[in-house]
Amino acid sequence: MNDNYTISTDKDKLNVPLIHQFLSQQSYWAQNIPIEIVQRSIDNSLCFGVFYGDEQVGFARVVSDQATFAYLADVFVLPEHRGKGLSKQLVETISDWPSLQGLRRWVLATRDAHTLYAQFGFTPLDKPDIFMLRKLIETY
Repeated sequence: MNDNYTISTDKDKLNVPLIHQFLSQQSYWAQNIPIEIVQRSIDNSLCFGVFYGDEQVGFARVVSDQATFAYLADVFVLPEHRGKGLSKQLVETISDWPSLQGLRRWVLATRDAHTLYAQFGFTPLDKPDIFMLRKLIETY
């Protein structure tokens, strides 16, 4: 990682209030999400925190059986730390993570970061007709 930035999977280092604040107030995908749901999502995911020294400045999580499937979610870098290649480094670290090798399928949803994810082999669904969605909550 560059400068004083590091990436860690240690959940004890995560700043849950910061993650909640970003997701609930600054993201387009989780507006108004309750902190209890953020905590439960962290508890049940493989999480990656980006840190500048001891300060958390980014986050991502992977929902996976670590055998066949992974869903990449909640990827962000705080605005004041963008433009330094941190998102790319974060996705690269996740893509190379030992327990996530050999999976049959990865998925993610993005409205605006297609170029980032394309660098790591993500493409539009090749067979969207085989995928279905069960949407139970429109917004939090």
